[in-house]
Amino acid sequence: MSSVYDFSANTIDGQSIKLDAYKGKTLLIVNVASKCGFTPQYKGLEALYKKYKDKGLVVLGFPCDQFGHQEPGDEKEIMEFCSLTYDVDFPMFAKIKVNGDDAHPLYKYLKNEEKGILGTTNIKWNFTKFLVDKTGKVLKRYGSIDTPDSIDKDIAPLLA
Repeated sequence: MSSVYDFSANTIDGQSIKLDAYKGKTLLIVNVASKCGFTPQYKGLEALYKKYKDKGLVVLGFPCDQFGHQEPGDEKEIMEFCSLTYDVDFPMFAKIKVNGDDAHPLYKYLKNEEKGILGTTNIKWNFTKFLVDKTGKVLKRYGSIDTPDSIDKDIAPLLA
């Protein structure tokens, strides 16, 4: 696999989508959770999406329940929470695993393209973010503590 465009994923409403549908867009791919200390980042992610979607940014949210059982709901409950609590309008996907043998192939790829601290590959917690350019190349990995606001400076130049 040579880019994120080589993968498919199920949307939160169960539709399979090839990520090449986002060719030519800058992507921010995030593993999300509804009951995490970082959950308020949904607000910042949505703000980034609204600010830049007309310039080509797409935020992709991938719910994951591998960290402290902080995404216990099913897809319907997750979408209701995101919509009602944070007015999330960016694309959301079905719940996945990001670590282990059953990790989604997209996440296996992302983790190998941009390793974490000290060269580790595993995702450490919810709201790890990957910035992908318009050609599908993974540019940077951000930890949970990196807020959407702090990532803005890296996104803006990619949209010019």
